[in-house]
Amino acid sequence: MTRSNIDDVLVLIPARMASTRLPGKPLADVCGLPMIVQVALRAREAAIGRVVVAVDDQEVFDVVSQAGFEVVMTSREHQSGSDRIYEALMKVDPDGRAKIIVNVQGDLPTIEPETVRAALRPLADENVDIATLTIEIEDEEDKTAPHIVKVVGSPLSESRLRALYFTRATAPYGVGPLYHHIGLYAYRRSALERFVSLGPSILEMRESLEQLRALEAGMRIDVEIVDTVPLGVDTPADLEKARRILSAKSN
Repeated sequence: MTRSNIDDVLVLIPARMASTRLPGKPLADVCGLPMIVQVALRAREAAIGRVVVAVDDQEVFDVVSQAGFEVVMTSREHQSGSDRIYEALMKVDPDGRAKIIVNVQGDLPTIEPETVRAALRPLADENVDIATLTIEIEDEEDKTAPHIVKVVGSPLSESRLRALYFTRATAPYGVGPLYHHIGLYAYRRSALERFVSLGPSILEMRESLEQLRALEAGMRIDVEIVDTVPLGVDTPADLEKARRILSAKSN
C-alpha cells in the first residue's frame, strides 16, 4: 500500500466487558498484558493505518490508554460489533477522512499481522463493498459443526471468492472444498454506513449471521483465502491456548 492509502485506513477494535463464558475478557492476562492490548499490538504491527480501540467500560478504557493506544468510549447497548465500530467511527473521524474501516475483533490476541493485512486485498476492486477472510476446512468434524460458519462463494482466483452466502450448515453440497469464515472485516466507509442503517434481515436472524444483512441488501462481499485461522478467545481453555501460542513466539 502507498502512504496515501494508509492514511485512508482506520482499524477499529471493538471490546466489550459482558462475556458469559469468560467474564472480563478484554482484561484477561495474556503473557503479561491484557488481551485487548495484545490485539492492539497485532493491529499496530500490521501497519495498515490508524488503530483505535472501541470500549464500553472505564477500566478497559484506562488500561488501553495507559498502554499508549488511542481509545474511545462507546455505548453498552450495542447489539453487534458493527454498531459499536460505527459509533466509534463517528466519534474519532467525524470529518470522513478514513475511507476504509477494518474491524478486528478484540478477542484475537494471536492474530498474525499479515492476516489483518490480507483483509484489505479484495478492496482493490472498486466493485467490492466489504472484504473478509476464509480458510479451507481440513477437519472433517468442522465441516458439519454449526459453530463453524461456512462461506459459500464463487471462485474469482486461487486466493479469492465472491461470497454468495454464509451458513452454519454444511454447504455447498457435493465434492469440493468447504471454507471456514473468519470474522474480520474491511468495509468501505459508505458500505458500513449503509449496513448499519439497515434493519436486521430475515436470513441474518435465521442463521444468526450479521453479514447476511449485507448480501440480502445486494452488497458485494469478497473473501480472501488465508492459510491460518486466528484463535478467538471465548473460554478459559482458549485463553490458556493463546498464552501458550504467544509464549512460544516470544521464545
